[in-house]
Amino acid sequence: MRLNPTAPALFVFGNRRRDRIKILGWGGNGFWLLMKRLGADRFIWPGGDDVVTLSIEQLHWLPEGIDLSVIQKHPQRHYLRMS
Repeated sequence: MRLNPTAPALFVFGNRRRDRIKILGWGGNGFWLLMKRLGADRFIWPGGDDVVTLSIEQLHWLPEGIDLSVIQKHPQRHYLRMS
């Protein structure tokens, strides 16, 4: 799957040891790069080699070490008003 690097998206990459992540984004007139390296811990990475779409919330959880595969939100409920 080919992705457009100048798309309004962030691209997150992890190394094999899972102690570093890099986040690449397009800023309109150039790329910017963020990197985080852990001293003792490892990032919990989504399984598989496929492209994974994350919400903004999940993107914040990834560097904090939260396992995205076990997080489940409560189902959204819709109530009707009865009178």
